[in-house]
Amino acid sequence: MKVSVYDTYVTKKNGKIMHFDILVPHQLTDEDKIHQYGQSYLQTKDQAGQPLSTKECRFCHIEEASPEVVEDISRQGYSIIEMQGCYN
Repeated sequence: MKVSVYDTYVTKKNGKIMHFDILVPHQLTDEDKIHQYGQSYLQTKDQAGQPLSTKECRFCHIEEASPEVVEDISRQGYSIIEMQGCYN
């Protein structure tokens, strides 16, 4: 499965930066939907309501998905790869 990777940086409530990738099926181009996925992820990190738009979340590239990413997408429509600042 090919996925689009959206490189995402969000300022946390404490002022620090969270960096994560949102991965979606490559056919999905609805940025509002992709931002909703990012907001759902932020809720799981106690960061609900933090700004997430095209300024914070940008298309980066298309790649072949790992089995774990395919499983996430099958279950919830997207996958998140945590990069930096995603834990407290």
